[in-house]
Amino acid sequence: MASNASELDPSASEVVLHAAEQMQAQPSIEVVDPATGQSVTSVPATTAEETDVAISRARTAFDTWRKVSPADRARLLRRFAAEVDAHIEELARLEVRNAGHTIGNARWEAGNVRDVLDYYAGAPERLTGRQIPVPGGVDVTFHEPLGVVGVIVPWNFPMPIAGWGFAPALAAGNTVVLKPAELTPLTAIRLGELARDAGLPEDVLTVLPGRGAVVGERFVSHPEVRKLCFTGSTEVGKRIMAGCAAQVKRVTLELGGKSANIVFADADLERAAASAPYAAFDNAGQDCCARTRLLVQRPVLDRFLALLEPAVRGIRVADPTLESTEMGPLISAGQRTRVASYVTEAETAFTGSCPAGDGFWFPPTVLLARSPADRHWREEIFGPVISVLPFDDEAEAVALANDTEYGLSGSIWTRDVGRALRMARAVDSGNLSVNSHSSVRYWTPFGGMKQSGLGRELGPDALHAFTDVKNVFIATDE
Repeated sequence: MASNASELDPSASEVVLHAAEQMQAQPSIEVVDPATGQSVTSVPATTAEETDVAISRARTAFDTWRKVSPADRARLLRRFAAEVDAHIEELARLEVRNAGHTIGNARWEAGNVRDVLDYYAGAPERLTGRQIPVPGGVDVTFHEPLGVVGVIVPWNFPMPIAGWGFAPALAAGNTVVLKPAELTPLTAIRLGELARDAGLPEDVLTVLPGRGAVVGERFVSHPEVRKLCFTGSTEVGKRIMAGCAAQVKRVTLELGGKSANIVFADADLERAAASAPYAAFDNAGQDCCARTRLLVQRPVLDRFLALLEPAVRGIRVADPTLESTEMGPLISAGQRTRVASYVTEAETAFTGSCPAGDGFWFPPTVLLARSPADRHWREEIFGPVISVLPFDDEAEAVALANDTEYGLSGSIWTRDVGRALRMARAVDSGNLSVNSHSSVRYWTPFGGMKQSGLGRELGPDALHAFTDVKNVFIATDE
């Protein structure tokens, strides 16, 4: 069931609320503004039966969509990108209200959806096979689309991660059923509407807001869903992978992280300290790539902390609709309670400030780790909390960085190019930056090692994850 959200802009919330009240017989999901703790609206929750119908319709649509010429498929994706571009501000303000993202971040996220669609719009006409020399004939390969792809999107970055799933899947000729997170369904619903406005055929992209135990479970168990893309916790990812194994169903998993920010004594300490808060506190720390384990070489630890403190205290935590705000609220009261539990049991170095009163606010916080066994050092907190631990040499830095079940992202700060390359090869992480904190570029691969995930999103190779390679031999001997 695709929900209508064309009126779901902040100025029309009263209309939406009134409409929702008329749907008492339909199970619904309440949407809350994290900055105020107040209800924004509610959306109908898709049932298991409705999910099955949507998957069946997507499977029927696949038979037509896969036959659309590459040029026409590319043209439709570019129209979709243009529709997103024309609604950047609307989407951004909807995300601010639904997810508590700062307005600047939300604009970037909406723009990322546009850019990812534009990028993969170039793919249909370039998805070519190979001709392989063989005796006795001609051998060629084709990249065949899989069918229906299920995309399960998390609440922390609802717009970009939706685009990372549906853009390459659609470009490769698949149809998509997409389940947004229960906490943040609004922008996904709107993107589904914009896809139809752009001319994508009915049932090629279907947005199904609902409970994970209902809609997500049907994605896993339904035999017509041939691939699943999931972004979320490692625990849920393991259950999804186990369920998909029963049908030998393909999965791409982007799971948890506890990334290291490694600062050597020869680094540009001022630059590293000034950027460290943004590497950890972006989206209030609700980011799998957040560099929340700060490793500093012992001789410069005190100096680095002295540089870091004013940078942390200077983070502007405020109303996310304000252009000057740098960090907004956490997603929910439950998330705030969870983050606080780590801080109360640890030694705090210093904190920033945050608003009091309504909303799920939490201040930027830096903790001192006593040992690598500390809970706040080892576990993914998913909040604006940095844990600091010193190291003595390269070997210890590598050992500490790799002493985790995760391997998603991380940063290395040093002026020594040789050391940077040695560390980059030695640290077990899917995405690393040297003298930078950049993790995501839509034209390069993104994904984790170890229990941070399986497969790669984005970049030129992600397209192939949505296809099967078919080999055809044609005999030419008389």
